[in-house]
Amino acid sequence: MTRNAPVPVGSYSQAVKAGKFLFVSGQLAIDPAEGKLIPEGIKDQTRRALENMRAILNAAGYGLEDVVQTNVYLSSMSLFKEFNSEYSKHFDKNFPARVTVGTELLQGALIEISAIAYKE
Repeated sequence: MTRNAPVPVGSYSQAVKAGKFLFVSGQLAIDPAEGKLIPEGIKDQTRRALENMRAILNAAGYGLEDVVQTNVYLSSMSLFKEFNSEYSKHFDKNFPARVTVGTELLQGALIEISAIAYKE
């Protein structure tokens, strides 16, 4: 567990390692220092969620380049274009496989992202 990402608020781990895989729990745009959801728009919330994910990956010896799958949950699919614009800045040319769905999220949350990473 890393303090550079939000502490779990429920009965789950930040991530679980299974063999060469790391399963990262869904990350909201919570500022780990404040423990609160940032109020900014989808681009800022996407960036914060990915920064949280990166902190968890790094603490386990992985990086964003090791991510093979992400699951993205948006509070509205109307946010997709702006989300995708920010998301694409955080990965190299070899983007991970991705699922993106619109769903109800925690009040104020525009996005939640989980990931599966693999490292030899």
